[in-house]
Amino acid sequence: MMKFEGDQAGGSLQDSPDAEVFSALKAGQPQALAILYDRHVGLVYGIAYKMLGNAAEAEDLTQDIFLHLAHSSFDARRGSLRTYLAIWVRSRCLDRLRSWRNRQRSLQQRKVELQTQGSSSRDPFLEELSQAEQIQEVQTALAEISESQRQILKMAYYEGMSQAQIAKQLDLPLGTVKARARRGLLRLRQLLDPSSGGRS
Repeated sequence: MMKFEGDQAGGSLQDSPDAEVFSALKAGQPQALAILYDRHVGLVYGIAYKMLGNAAEAEDLTQDIFLHLAHSSFDARRGSLRTYLAIWVRSRCLDRLRSWRNRQRSLQQRKVELQTQGSSSRDPFLEELSQAEQIQEVQTALAEISESQRQILKMAYYEGMSQAQIAKQLDLPLGTVKARARRGLLRLRQLLDPSSGGRS
């Protein structure tokens, strides 16, 4: 917890009510902050810790409130400083909790999106094929691979089926589907990529 150093003039404020000490703080007397801090740090930190449940966060918020106290909107005519501080720290805690929840929700949503993307068993090359402009060239290349490989790749490419779904529909072992898809993709790469030697 931070400490505020007062000066010798602070003695004249020690027994003054909060409203007077706050006025001194607004007037630029640094010892006033030390006095108000000593009087109310327990209240502010206690509320912050209870609401945030984290000592470091509570201490950080407590320091932030006192450091900005001189620029706050406290008005002694509307109530005590103690009540003002209690309301202020609760409001700040709620802001932090809301921010945390929003951040957690955003992270959780991103995690779900990544998991959904990662759950796809389609080969990355199929994703490229799905965006290919040379559809006729793809179809021509598909015609040149074996029937078993072509059937599996068409189910994945045109129907968007996963390898597990294809294996179930064709009543084939998943390993067989994966092997045929892999060989078919390798052959397609050779057929569609001029740098690989083309249709040899």
